[in-house]
Amino acid sequence: MRWRQLSWFLLGLIAPLVLAELVFRLLPVATATMRGYYLDPDVLSYPPHHRWQVATGWDLRNAQTLRGNNWGFAAAHDFVPDPRAVALIGDSYVEASMLAPADRPAAQLERLLPVGRPVYVLGSPGSSLLDYAQRLRLVSQRLDVRDVVLLLERFDARQSLCGSGNVQALCLDRQSLQVRSEHEPAPGALKAMLRHSALAQYLVGQIRFSLPALVQATFSRTTPGDAAAASTPRPAPQAQELAAMRRMVDAVTATFFEQVRPYRRGRLIVAVDGRRADFARAPDLVDAERSHLMQRLREGGAEVIDLEGAYAAHAQRSTRSLDVGPYDGHLNPLGVGIAMREVAAVLAGPVRR
Repeated sequence: MRWRQLSWFLLGLIAPLVLAELVFRLLPVATATMRGYYLDPDVLSYPPHHRWQVATGWDLRNAQTLRGNNWGFAAAHDFVPDPRAVALIGDSYVEASMLAPADRPAAQLERLLPVGRPVYVLGSPGSSLLDYAQRLRLVSQRLDVRDVVLLLERFDARQSLCGSGNVQALCLDRQSLQVRSEHEPAPGALKAMLRHSALAQYLVGQIRFSLPALVQATFSRTTPGDAAAASTPRPAPQAQELAAMRRMVDAVTATFFEQVRPYRRGRLIVAVDGRRADFARAPDLVDAERSHLMQRLREGGAEVIDLEGAYAAHAQRSTRSLDVGPYDGHLNPLGVGIAMREVAAVLAGPVRR
């Protein structure tokens, strides 16, 4: 009798999980990307020709199906050696998995370029400037690509510090600013198994369920006063903060140029994201970091595009947002179009000195 009761109890636990798994398999829940170091010990990609789904949030917004090319990047082209090609390198801003294929940066840029200039897109979420150097090395070594375009977030320098959560290979130690390596670990047996569960993917990927965070929230409190304090404007940066920031940016950019120097064969164009609204507010530490990053990139010989000016010009003509939504700060198709038109104009013109 006791065994029968235990069997019914276990069935009562397992049956809802099985039913939920079947239901979520019918929905466009994000599936496993299977990312790994397939191409190179320092370059993360997806398995070649792998197909996977992405979606945003609990209600599965912006559901898309992506496919890796022969190099394992979400790209319309297989990569073959072609000196006419333009490499577009960056993080999730470049992959833009939440957008329809025709609206993504590579597709929009390719439509703006002369026929016969394919755009090879090497976007990888959770990466930063020193990771882009490794992808630049690969396209130069293996694909004979000359012209390279980087699309940078405002935070790409600080995200190159070890422990930022945006490092796939090389990074700088936060204290010493010396070069270290920080590779993404291979999944354990449990994670490898749960990758194939639609229910697990929904809990972890869509609603970001985290047991440690749940436990912490259970034993902590946030009052309206706390929330108001957290949203107060940041004070103007102090001299000590500015000095530390400049040392960090200097070290990151110096390391970047040292890494790419043997592989630069054509133009290096860097488009830097910026504010898309509230242009009149006083600059803060992030703005100062962005300005210093652009200065150091120019001094290193890159052709730098300050996208904030293009965003400001748009704001004078239209009130339409350039964000995917209030839940996602990536560029929407309109914002991508503005950025890629700036890039295409530079590619079409003489080299900027």
